[in-house]
Amino acid sequence: MAANMYRVGDYVYFENSSSNPYLIRRIEELNKTANGNVEAKVVCLFRRRDISGNLNTLADSNAREFEEESKQPSLAEQQKHQLKHRELFLSRQFESLPATHIRGKCNVTLLNETDVLAGYLEKEDCFFYSLVFDPVQKTLLADQGEIRVGSKYQAEIPDKLAEGESDNRIQEKLETKVWDPNNQLKDPQIDQFLVVARAVGTFARALDCSSSIRQPSLHMSAAAASRDITLFHAMDTLQKNNYDLAKAMSTLVPQGGPVLCRDEMEEWSASEAMLFEEALEKYGKDFNDIRQDFLPWKSLASVVQFYYMWKTTDRYIQQKRLKAAEADSKLKQVYIPTYTKPNPNQIMVPGSKPGMNGAAGFQKGLSCESCHSKYSQDLTREEGRYLSAAQSPQWYAWGPPNMQCRLCASCWIYWKKYGGLKTPTQLEGAARAGSSGPRGHMTRQEVQGLSPFTRNEGRAKLLAKNRQTFILQTTKLTRVARRVCEDILQPRRAARRPYASINANAVKAECMIRLPKATKTQVKTKVIPRPSLATIVKDLAISAPLKLKASRGPPTPINRNQASQPRGAQSLLGKRGFDSATGVPYPANGRPYTSGMRTTSQSVIKRQKVSQGEAPNPVVFVATKDTRALRKHLTQSEMRRAARKPHLPVRIKLPPPPRSLVSLLPSSTSEPIVLED
Repeated sequence: MAANMYRVGDYVYFENSSSNPYLIRRIEELNKTANGNVEAKVVCLFRRRDISGNLNTLADSNAREFEEESKQPSLAEQQKHQLKHRELFLSRQFESLPATHIRGKCNVTLLNETDVLAGYLEKEDCFFYSLVFDPVQKTLLADQGEIRVGSKYQAEIPDKLAEGESDNRIQEKLETKVWDPNNQLKDPQIDQFLVVARAVGTFARALDCSSSIRQPSLHMSAAAASRDITLFHAMDTLQKNNYDLAKAMSTLVPQGGPVLCRDEMEEWSASEAMLFEEALEKYGKDFNDIRQDFLPWKSLASVVQFYYMWKTTDRYIQQKRLKAAEADSKLKQVYIPTYTKPNPNQIMVPGSKPGMNGAAGFQKGLSCESCHSKYSQDLTREEGRYLSAAQSPQWYAWGPPNMQCRLCASCWIYWKKYGGLKTPTQLEGAARAGSSGPRGHMTRQEVQGLSPFTRNEGRAKLLAKNRQTFILQTTKLTRVARRVCEDILQPRRAARRPYASINANAVKAECMIRLPKATKTQVKTKVIPRPSLATIVKDLAISAPLKLKASRGPPTPINRNQASQPRGAQSLLGKRGFDSATGVPYPANGRPYTSGMRTTSQSVIKRQKVSQGEAPNPVVFVATKDTRALRKHLTQSEMRRAARKPHLPVRIKLPPPPRSLVSLLPSSTSEPIVLED
């Protein structure tokens, strides 16, 4: 009964998705809605999987500094991995959730240097936090409410003086005397001087224009003059004048007029006081945030002093009574029965219905993705270790459906509570990237980017480019596994069926077994000699044929924008063919065209507006007048053959040029022409 009773201030698990881990929240209020349901106003706490990679790096550096300062014992890699699941980040974000989504209680504490981190792993449902996460600004800051416990916060107590030993320390440097109780004045004389100081303060407020506006009546001025700031000033005046009443009187009323003493309650305006009350309602007693967001023109000391003076006013007492009455009308606790409905991710066991996460049924060949065992791990523990029990009656689908990963009952509960697996796996990062259930909404690039054969840096690039080409960069181990485990991997069959999943873990495990036994023969590679760039440019300049000088007309327009560009402007998308830059036509491979080779180019593009987001940055070659003339000498079959095999050169038989009539006539000479009859 007590386990299912939830009160204000409890840290609880909330379930917002059947496949995602639980949300950890702190109950602030329990409200009853109009239809009779109960809603909980909660404070959000975030896990490491909920923040960005940069903030995770910042949290790692903060954890290393904490371990160095508190001298934590060394932990194993698996313990460090599980300890990250116990770390939370507090926030000031509130939300309302149905109370029926509560799935249990947990314990969240503020981390201090006296704690042992390994102790959190020994306790169930135990978390800690040390940083505050701002979901709007995406920042991590140290919590201002940390408990200052430790050697560096303790006072150094000197040794006790022996009997009869004198203290040689200079008392004036250690402390300042502000009042001497053994003075020559009697208590009635001191009380009379304090009354005179209040009267002087009232008269000073009557002379001050700003004070007369704030306290228009005499009793308000007298009440302001009777505050502690006036009494402190009067007693300090007596101390400075060696408790001489005559000198103290003259100090209260100097030549320029009576001394006016104000505290923070009198200095602040009504609008500033309302801002402070609003900030106090939002941030609580976090005076740094109150000053930064609401009262930046005030100092931190002024805000703190005003708070403690504001607590002595009737305004604070009225608000406290209103909050108490409002709290009495709200729910103090709520009973939520244990959630017993089956999870949709549960895989079918023999004699039951299948699950709803794409799992076909119970498969004995698969093992738990977390504990890597075909046997479950019972929830009972002995000496801090999980006991192996009989085969688990419940298995849950986890991760991408095509990978057919599953978790046993114990690992599934660990995943739901702590947001991770007991052992670090590459698929855990994949589940974190798509933790919103089945990956039917993911693009092809994103699903392939979650492959264990891809690197992390390449994976980020794939997720950023949705409509462009991508390259899967394999690791060295993957390339070795293709040769060593060729019988298991079957690369030809996998290339013909790219949609079929490959058990990468099995291939890698088999590769690590076979790799030490593999032959150490070096793979023979054929070295292709390649000339230098200077040699290629020199050969191209020598063997390039001369091009007939043609009339330079306006460029052929590709789209509406290019038609209005001046002569010499670039073509579509800022690219042009190689021949337009040098004046000599060259193909893409850099070899010069011969007399029997056709220049490769594309046809004229239709006038259409190309979307920059859809187009994969093509290279457009504009057909010239000579290119069109060469195409006319190709037959239809040759055109089709060239289109099917664009990498092969095309031989063009050009007809001999017709001999002009001028070339048949002899050249002109200076000799006379003789006509014979």
